[in-house]
Amino acid sequence: MKTSRLFLKNIATLGFIGYLPYAPGTWGSLAGVLFVAALRPALHTELIIIAAGTILGVIASDAAEKVIGEADSGHIIIDEFVGMVISVTYLPPSAGYLIAAFLLFRLFDIVKPFPIGYVESSLKGGTGVMADDIVAGIFTNGVLQIWVAYSG
Repeated sequence: MKTSRLFLKNIATLGFIGYLPYAPGTWGSLAGVLFVAALRPALHTELIIIAAGTILGVIASDAAEKVIGEADSGHIIIDEFVGMVISVTYLPPSAGYLIAAFLLFRLFDIVKPFPIGYVESSLKGGTGVMADDIVAGIFTNGVLQIWVAYSG
């Protein structure tokens, strides 16, 4: 197996995190929310992380599927990480919003309401792996932006 594919697989699985027992997608989402909570990146940094994470995520997820031998393997969690960062972008940096984003993102990612489920089933490879979580992150962010607007 090529070293570059193994390296990309480790990116896609966020190292060992994608192999933690029970609900690896939740661990990937938690990694994303903890990353934002700990580092409190500036808005432009979040946008760079989203763009770079999306591009790298598509490439790494595609390679990881080949190494793991499974389409959209549960071990691939870079999509949850990027989706969580999208979920909290432009939100006030409070624990309440981070927790709400985490819970709402997990709900959208698990239930997959339209068009999230449609995107997941329509696209293949790394693009398909990343796309549904990007849409779930956008939905989460949209709901929370409405909450911010009406909460005062």
